[in-house]
Amino acid sequence: MAVYTHFGSMGAVVDAVATEGFRRLIDRVGAVELTDDPAADLLAAAVAYRENALQNPHLYAVMFGAISVRGLGGKGPDAEVAYAAFRQLVALVERAMAAGRLRPGDGKAVAAQWWSALHGYMMLELAGMDQVVRDPEHHVLWQLMENLLRSLST
Repeated sequence: MAVYTHFGSMGAVVDAVATEGFRRLIDRVGAVELTDDPAADLLAAAVAYRENALQNPHLYAVMFGAISVRGLGGKGPDAEVAYAAFRQLVALVERAMAAGRLRPGDGKAVAAQWWSALHGYMMLELAGMDQVVRDPEHHVLWQLMENLLRSLST
C-alpha cells in the first residue's frame, strides 16, 4: 500500500525506476574525465555507457522500453531527465566539433547517430545476440564506433 500512497500506481513506479536509470546513466557518463582529445572522450563516454548497461541490464531494459511496462499505465521516464542524457552526449559531440575533431554540423543529429549505434549494439549484447563473431566487443562494438568516428572526422 505504501507504494501506491507514494507513487499512485504501478505504472508510476515503473516510470520512476526508468527515470532513476537515466539519472544513473547521466552520473556514469558525467564521471568521465575530459581530456585534451574530445574524440577520445566520446569513446570514453561510450565505455561508461556500456559499463552502465552491463551493470544494470534490467534497469537499462526498463529505461528504453525493452521490458514492456506500458501495460501498467506508465508514461515512461521523465522526459526532461531522459533528454538530459542525450544533451550530455550532444555536448560531447559539439565539443569535438568545436575542437576540429569532427566535421561541423548538427550536433544533435551526430549525437543521435552515435547514440543509435551504441544503443543498438548494447541491445544485442544484453540479449546475447552479439555473439556472431569472436570477441564481438572489439570486432563489432569498438570497430563500429571507430568507423563512425572516422566517418564524422575532419
